[in-house]
Amino acid sequence: MGALGAVVAGLLFGVGLLLSGMGQPTKVQNFLDFFGQWDPSLALVMVGAIAVAWWPFKVANNAVSSPVAAAVFELPTSTKIDTRLLVGGALFGIGWGLAGYCPGPALVSWSALIGTAWWFVPAMLVGMWFSDRCLAT
Repeated sequence: MGALGAVVAGLLFGVGLLLSGMGQPTKVQNFLDFFGQWDPSLALVMVGAIAVAWWPFKVANNAVSSPVAAAVFELPTSTKIDTRLLVGGALFGIGWGLAGYCPGPALVSWSALIGTAWWFVPAMLVGMWFSDRCLAT
């Protein structure tokens, strides 16, 4: 069930990203361009996603003592806001704004053969490798 569930969830997520326009960097960049060609449609996508996910998360949080497709819940334990978190968040946000991709939509666009993702995904993988090898604590 675990692998099949992951595949189904991944496909559903990917189709949702493509249908919402998140696979198009210009759509994302226009969403972030408040004083130019602002496109508020991605805000509606976010509101729709929250509306659809709220109830199942609420039910699962109250009714389930362990996950269905894993042995245990793996929740973050650290609540520390430090320099690494702030710098990482800033780099992620700057990269997302400049490139118009974050990791999920980039992989979906790459697999759908959409233009600039073919440059972004290898650079993202190199950055992930570098972070894992050189910046891990």
